[in-house]
Amino acid sequence: MHLCIGTTPTVQLTMSFEHVELDQVNRAKTVRRTASGKPINVARVLTTIGENTVVCIPVGSDTGRFLISDMDAAEIGHDCFAVKSPTRTCATVIEHKNHTATELIEEHGPLSSDECHGLLQTAQRWVSRCKTVVLSGSLAAGIPDDFYAQICRIAAEAKVPVILDARGAALKLALSHRPMIVKPNRQELEETLGVAVDDDVDLRKAMVVLHDMGAQWVVVTMGRNGAMLTDGVKFWKIPAISIDVVSAIGSGDAFAAGLAAAISRGRDVPDACRLATACAAGNALISGAGFVRLEDVRRLERLVRIEPLT
Repeated sequence: MHLCIGTTPTVQLTMSFEHVELDQVNRAKTVRRTASGKPINVARVLTTIGENTVVCIPVGSDTGRFLISDMDAAEIGHDCFAVKSPTRTCATVIEHKNHTATELIEEHGPLSSDECHGLLQTAQRWVSRCKTVVLSGSLAAGIPDDFYAQICRIAAEAKVPVILDARGAALKLALSHRPMIVKPNRQELEETLGVAVDDDVDLRKAMVVLHDMGAQWVVVTMGRNGAMLTDGVKFWKIPAISIDVVSAIGSGDAFAAGLAAAISRGRDVPDACRLATACAAGNALISGAGFVRLEDVRRLERLVRIEPLT
């Protein structure tokens, strides 16, 4: 079982249009309403590729109840903590003519100190029972910056590998507990370290900084430019698979899911990036974050290249 933790879940409204004209009435071709947010996206992909999960998130009001019912329908395991703030709603607008996907984001409401403590306790109960812990997403208002660090500490004591997809203080404070894999995208890496990453030389230097701060492995995802991996000494480049992208939103979460599944199946980190890359590409073939088809993942994994760099 994999534990997927985050603090900013959402009801995701995905609307698909042939063409969008600003300041005009636009009628959607298709509309999909799903439980989403990074930990749910990770868990949805894991479930699709045959892994059991438990999602630990705060939920509130009618929108929170919708998340629970949608996860139940998708057979995604969960242990949610009730809070006063309604679960937010975000929208994705997909335009087929120009091949764009635009996100409209509602920020998550604040959590009280008691709610933060309750959520943390709920998550901690599961850590030692799981094969991996995946921590992902920004922290909601009111959540202390060391929230992920506290879970990383418990996981380290239980010898459970952690995949951490975060940025800023939440990421830096967790590094002292040596998470197995840290997975920022390029922009998050820049924001966290306060540096410009203009080329591969800058990228490698920044990745080594994260490693030296405590990450055992660092993988930076870069969308159409693929990903780069390091253990602090060696580097690997993972080119993106050539596909017709529908929407790349959620592909980073799918990548994290693939890592978790492969690590739990005994694969080393460079090899785990094969399944991770296939999951990320599979997500991009479908409108809606966290949705993949198992047959796509299996087909795409055969196309992944892991290239050692000198």
